[in-house]
Amino acid sequence: MITLEQIKSKFQEVVKEAITYSGITQSEIARRIRVSPQTVSDYLKGNIMPAFDTFANLCEVLDLDPAEILCLKR
Repeated sequence: MITLEQIKSKFQEVVKEAITYSGITQSEIARRIRVSPQTVSDYLKGNIMPAFDTFANLCEVLDLDPAEILCLKR
């Protein structure tokens, strides 16, 4: 069984890497998914997880597979 901590860790890892390779700033990502830049920073630090709709928008902006982040694919 996958734990919430494993999902959070995978989320941080994949999103950090995607942001690096995308060339999009955290501020621009925040604008596109309609959250504050501090919120994006908190996601990356593991302080909070996005709401489902925000998670979906983040995956769309960064061209990520939600199933991979949620540890549904191995």
